[in-house]
Order: sequence, then C-alpha cells, then structure tokens
Amino acid sequence: MKPRILSLALVAALALPAAFAATSIEQPAQAAAPAAQPAQHPLLWKVSDADNSIYLLGSFHLLKQDDYPLPKEIDAAFDDAESLLFEVDPREMTAPETMVTIQKYAAYEEGKSLSSVLPKPTLDKLGNLLSLTGGSVQTLEQSEPWMVSLSLVLGITNAIGFKAELGLDRHLMARAAAAGKPAGGLETIEAQMQAMDSAPYAEQASGLDEFLADPKQAIKQMQDMHSWWRAGDVAKLDSELRAEMARKTPETYRLLDVERNNAWLLKVEARLKDSKADDTLVVVGSLHLLGEDGLVEKLRAKGYAIERVCEGCAAK
Repeated sequence: MKPRILSLALVAALALPAAFAATSIEQPAQAAAPAAQPAQHPLLWKVSDADNSIYLLGSFHLLKQDDYPLPKEIDAAFDDAESLLFEVDPREMTAPETMVTIQKYAAYEEGKSLSSVLPKPTLDKLGNLLSLTGGSVQTLEQSEPWMVSLSLVLGITNAIGFKAELGLDRHLMARAAAAGKPAGGLETIEAQMQAMDSAPYAEQASGLDEFLADPKQAIKQMQDMHSWWRAGDVAKLDSELRAEMARKTPETYRLLDVERNNAWLLKVEARLKDSKADDTLVVVGSLHLLGEDGLVEKLRAKGYAIERVCEGCAAK
C-alpha cells in the first residue's frame, strides 16, 4: 500500500483560518474533480449535562458549491444553539492585523532562510515545481517550510475547486451574523500561528518533501479526505489522517492537535458547567474531534452524556 503523504500540509491547510486563502501559490492546471454530492452524514455530536448542551461539529475548511445544502442535522443544531464557538473569533478572521500576524510567524528569525533549513534535494524539487509557472525559490526564501507547504496545497486545492470562502466555518459564521447569534473563538490567530511556528524544521521539511515527490497524490488525498468527511466516516479520517499524522510527525501532532484540544476543552467544558449558559454549537476542524486525543473522547471520559447526531451513522 502506498504510504499516505501530506498529512501535515493538508491537515494544517484544513486547520488554519481562511485568511490563508490569500497565500496560495499558483499551480499548473489540474483536471477537475468529479462533482460532489451534498454531505449526508455529518461529523456532529451532542454533549449534555443536567441543564444544557454543546454540539460539536467537525468542519471541512475548504468546500465546493455542490457541498450545499447541508445535512438537516447541521441545520437543526444551528437552529437549536443560541451561540456559536469557532476556532477563531469571526471578527478576528477579517481584521486587518490578521495577515500581519500570519506573515510574522511565517518568516524566519534573522540569519535563517528557506535554503538554510531545507535539504538540497528538496530545494531542487521545489525549484523545478515553481519553474512550471514561472516562479523561483528566491521568492520564498523568507518563508518557513510549513508556509510553503500550505501555500502549495492551497494552490492545488483551489485549482480543483475547493474554496475557503465556501468552507463550513465561513458559511456558519455568515449564518450566525445574519441570525444575530453571538459567535466567539476558542483561540486567537496569534496562538494558532505560534503552534505552527513551533513545529520542528525536520518535520516541516519532511512534509514538504513528500508533497514535492508526488504533487498529484495530494489531489487524490484531498479528494479522499473530502469524501470521508461527506460520508461522516470517522474510522477512515481517524486512521488515515489523525493517526498517520501522529505517527509521522509526532511533535507537530502534539502542538497542532493535542495541546490545542486540551486548551479548548477547558472553554467547551466551561459552557457545560455554566447553568446560565444556553446551548452552543462548537465548530472546529474535524480531526480535533477524533481519536483518544479528540474533544469527543475527552468529554466522554469526564462523564458527560454524548450522542452522535447523524441519521444512519454508528452511535459512537
């Protein structure tokens, strides 16, 4: 079986704010992906205590127009919730200083450059790919490998029709604003960028090298991820992506998944413990809900009643 590539780059692309859409690198034209059908089985759970509930919804940050309308379970959860929580506050997503923060963490400290942290074979592959669209490594010298990987991935996914502006987060942010529902964030852009910036260079470089070895495989993996998400296939997403990321880039996994989940858990649980708090819809990247490190199992371990809200899905 061919090893899965791009766990870090693709997962990170799906875990970071839509502001990253502006950082994509142009890619050679690709064949369009087959038209998708609307998602039928959402990654949605209801967590309850004695007096209120939290809905946990696994998002896909880059979607297509034909992913809509949403499954009825998501619409019902949105209608039932009095407020929403996203990874980042919607107001911060559109703030002028957001791109400044991203650029700050994507750049090197003095004395380092892309050429100084990447192995020469990886640099050569990168130069060859960029030359196809008239680019060069020189234009990326001040970008860390994680930013280069994300930009390449976003360029490819955009070329085959996946758009940040159609992502589930953006869609629900707009609906919340239109409905007058309060919406907040579990973390800041600053915290998100600090996590990405802290990933070891060796793991950043390995993810980029895997992408460059077979960019077309990235397209297939994106399509697979999208299909599993639409199908609500927890087992596939967990084994092929979350567990694979934990195995191949353990420190990056700890920083991007485990530590952030632990921090978010406190805020999610605070909503449940507050007897005056109304029901809340929490919308985060799907991998943050999966496996033993995910929010669903962490809340289950604390004794909360949890049910999968998905007609025809496994109860867990």
